[in-house]
Amino acid sequence: MPILAMFYGVVVYMYFYDTQRHHTPHFHVEYAEFTAVIAIQTGDILEGDLPRNKMKLVQAWLEIHREEIAADWSLAVRGLPVQKIKPLE
Repeated sequence: MPILAMFYGVVVYMYFYDTQRHHTPHFHVEYAEFTAVIAIQTGDILEGDLPRNKMKLVQAWLEIHREEIAADWSLAVRGLPVQKIKPLE
């Protein structure tokens, strides 16, 4: 479970070979007791829940880094190491 970024208490990560349950490119987010799975292309929550203010931060980060996140997805589904992505500042 490689961590892509951490900001404002939010941890963003991807699993290797993670194509079975959600058949769309996505990443996982944890914040306190909340977890969510977010689609890379749309920013929609595929599963779980986040507080509204944290979801807005995640969506802003996604907008800035969508290409890098998609590139990491391509690596992760092949079991290759992913690159860290700059956190939201």
